[in-house]
Amino acid sequence: MDFQHMIPCLKETAHAILEVDSPTGFTARAVERAEQMVRAMGYETRRSKKGNLTILVEGRDRAHTVGLCAHVDTLGLMVRAITSAGELMFTKVGGAVLPSLHGEYCKIYTRDGRVYTGTILSLSPAAHVFDDARTRPQDEQNMYVRVDEKVRSAEDVRSLGIEVGDYICYDPKTVFTDSGFLKSRFIDDKGSVSILLTLLRWMKENGKRPRCNVEITFTVYEELGHGGATFSPDLEELLAVDMGCVGADLNCDEYHVSICAADSSGPFDYGMVSRLLSLARENGIPAVLDVYPHYSSDVAVAWKSGLDAPAALIGPGVQASHGMERTHLEAMLGTMSLVERYLDCQ
Repeated sequence: MDFQHMIPCLKETAHAILEVDSPTGFTARAVERAEQMVRAMGYETRRSKKGNLTILVEGRDRAHTVGLCAHVDTLGLMVRAITSAGELMFTKVGGAVLPSLHGEYCKIYTRDGRVYTGTILSLSPAAHVFDDARTRPQDEQNMYVRVDEKVRSAEDVRSLGIEVGDYICYDPKTVFTDSGFLKSRFIDDKGSVSILLTLLRWMKENGKRPRCNVEITFTVYEELGHGGATFSPDLEELLAVDMGCVGADLNCDEYHVSICAADSSGPFDYGMVSRLLSLARENGIPAVLDVYPHYSSDVAVAWKSGLDAPAALIGPGVQASHGMERTHLEAMLGTMSLVERYLDCQ
C-alpha cells in the first residue's frame, strides 16, 4: 500500500502527539489526546485501571483477535531536591542520555496545576567562571534545572508551588524537514503511536477492515518496564510497534522498517517474525532483520506476565535513541504499510 497521500495526516498527528508532555507516570493528557482523536474517527475505546488506552477495531472475522501496541510514555525528569540557592536537582524518569540534555529548555509541572519554564544546565555552566565548565561530569549529581523565576532560595522556589516529586519535561523540538526527516525527542515511541493513529484514520476514511478484531493498546509505563503487563488474555498474537535501532553493526537505518528477531529478553516468535519478513518482501516494503542487545519492550513484559500468545516487534529505524532522535518518512510509511499488510485490511 502506498501511503504517500497520508503524509500530511501523519505529520499533523505526530505534532499533535509529540507536543503533549508525557513522561512515564504523567501520561494522562497524552492518553486523553489520543483517545479524543480516535473517538472522533468513530472507534470505541477502553482504559485499564493502570491507564493504558485500548482502541477496539472490528474485523471481518469477529471470532479472532490480535493485538498491536505502542507506548505513549516518554523519558523525563523529576525534582529530587531543591538547593539553598533555589536550584532544582533532579532524577531521571527512564533512561535519558543526560549529556544530550545540557542547555535544553524544559517545563516544571506543579501538583496544583501551575507550569513554569526552565533550562537544564551543568552546575558549572559558565566557561568564563568555572575551570571545569568543559570537563565536569554531566549526570544527576552535577546537573540542575534553572527556573525562569526570581528565586534565590529554596523558600522562594517552594513559594511557587514547586516541590520534590514534580515532573520536569524537556522540549521535544519536533521538526519535519523538507528532505523528509522527522527529528525530535521521543520518537520512541510517539513516532509509532502517530503511525498507528494515521493508519486508523486511513482505515476509517476508506472503509477498510482488518481480517479479524484488533485491539490497539497505547501503554503508559513501557520506559520503566511494566507497560504491557495488562494486555487482554484473549489476544491470539501481539505485534509491538516501537522503534528500530541504528548504529554499530546493526542492519537498520533511518529509511527502513526494523523487524526485530531478538532483544535483550531473547528471541521473538520465530514464525511470526518470518511471516512479517515475507510480507515485507512480497510487498516491496524496505525492511531488515536485527538483534538488539540493549533493548526491551512491552512484549517481554506481557510474556513474563503470562500472555499466552506469539509476539513480535517492528518499527521505523530511529537514530540516536533516547537522545535527539531522528527517523525518515520512508521508514514511517514503510512501518504503516507493514502493519496494514499484517492486518490484511480490505
